[in-house]
Amino acid sequence: MSRPLDVALLSPCFWPEVRRGSERFVRELADGLLARGHRPRLVTSHPGAPGSSVEDGLPILRLPRPPQGRFLRRGYEDYMTHVPLSYLALHARWFDVAHAVYPTDAAAAVWWKRRTGRPAVLSYMGTPDWPWLVKRRRRLESLQTAIAGCDAVVALSEHSAAAFREWLGYDARVIAPGVDVHAFRPLDRRSERPTIVCSADAGEPRKNVGLLIEAFVLVRRERPDARLVLSRPRGAAPMPQPGGVEWLDLDSRAALARAYGEAWVAALPSVGEAFGLVLVEAMACGTPVVGYRHSAIPEVVDRPAIGRLFDRLDADALAQALLEALDLAEDPGTAAACRARAEEFSTDRCTERYLALYAELGAR
Repeated sequence: MSRPLDVALLSPCFWPEVRRGSERFVRELADGLLARGHRPRLVTSHPGAPGSSVEDGLPILRLPRPPQGRFLRRGYEDYMTHVPLSYLALHARWFDVAHAVYPTDAAAAVWWKRRTGRPAVLSYMGTPDWPWLVKRRRRLESLQTAIAGCDAVVALSEHSAAAFREWLGYDARVIAPGVDVHAFRPLDRRSERPTIVCSADAGEPRKNVGLLIEAFVLVRRERPDARLVLSRPRGAAPMPQPGGVEWLDLDSRAALARAYGEAWVAALPSVGEAFGLVLVEAMACGTPVVGYRHSAIPEVVDRPAIGRLFDRLDADALAQALLEALDLAEDPGTAAACRARAEEFSTDRCTERYLALYAELGAR
C-alpha cells in the first residue's frame, strides 16, 4: 500500500456490552491493521448517548441505538435501528473501505459504496443455512442485499462457504478469523488437577454446556480429582456447583488466556459453529481441545495430535473424548503441536489476507 488505509469497521455492538466471537474478530483485525500502520476506526452502537473514545489504540464511535423492542417482538432481525446513523457516520469521514461484520451494518456500507464508489466488505460471522435465514423477518433479505451490494462477502470456514453456495447460490471467499498468539500463549505450568475449561455461553442451548456437565460426572468416575471450569454469565448470581464444577468470570481476554493456560483440556460441545475460535485460542495456549464433529469444528481440530472429536451428542461419547484428551495433555509433544496449529490462524495471517482483499477490490 502506498499510504495507510482508513478502514471503517462496522459492528452493531462491542465490548463491554457483549463479548462474542464477532467482537473478538473485530478487535483482532483492528489490532493487526494498527500494527501495520493503517487507521481502522470502529463504528458501533449501544443503548446510550453518542460517544467516541480511543481504546488500546482503536478509535471507537458509539452511536445511540434507538429502541428495537417493537421490531424484535414482531419477529424482525436484530440490530436494524442504528443503521441510518452508521451510514451518516461513514459519510462524516474519509474511509478507503467499509468492512461490516453483520448484514444490517452491511446495508450502511452498501449505501455508502453507491455514493462513493469505494469498496464494501461483509465478513459473515455465522453459517447461513435455511432455518437460520428464515427464523426472523428481514434476515434473509438483509443478507441478500449485502451479497448483491458488497464487493466481497467473506465466510469464516469452508463449512460456512458451502452453506452460502447451497442456500444463496453465492461463492463466498474464506478467511479464517485471527487469534492473538501473543496474548494467548502457554503458561509456565498448568493446574496440578486435571482441568477442563469451557468458555461457551451456558445460557445458549446450542452450546450444550448441560451435556458437558453430564459428561464430566462420568469423567470424575475415572478421574476423581478432575475439575470443570465454566464461564459465569455476566451479572448472574452464584450458580449451583456439582462436584468439581467451578463457575468463573472469563469475560476478559486476560482471564480467558489464563484459564486456557492452566487447563489440561478445552471443550466446545456446541453445534452450528461457523469456525470455533475459542478452540484455536486454547490451542495457542498449548492446550488440547475437544469438539463435536459437526459444522466447522473438524476443520479446526483436523488431527489427533491436537485434540479429539466426538460423534454423538450423548454424555458417554463426550466423556470418552474428554478422557482421551486428558491423556493427550500429558504427552510432552502435545503443547507444541497445539501451538503450531494455532499459529496457522494468527492475527498476522488473517490481517494480511484482508489487506490483500482490500487491495484487490481497489482500496488505495
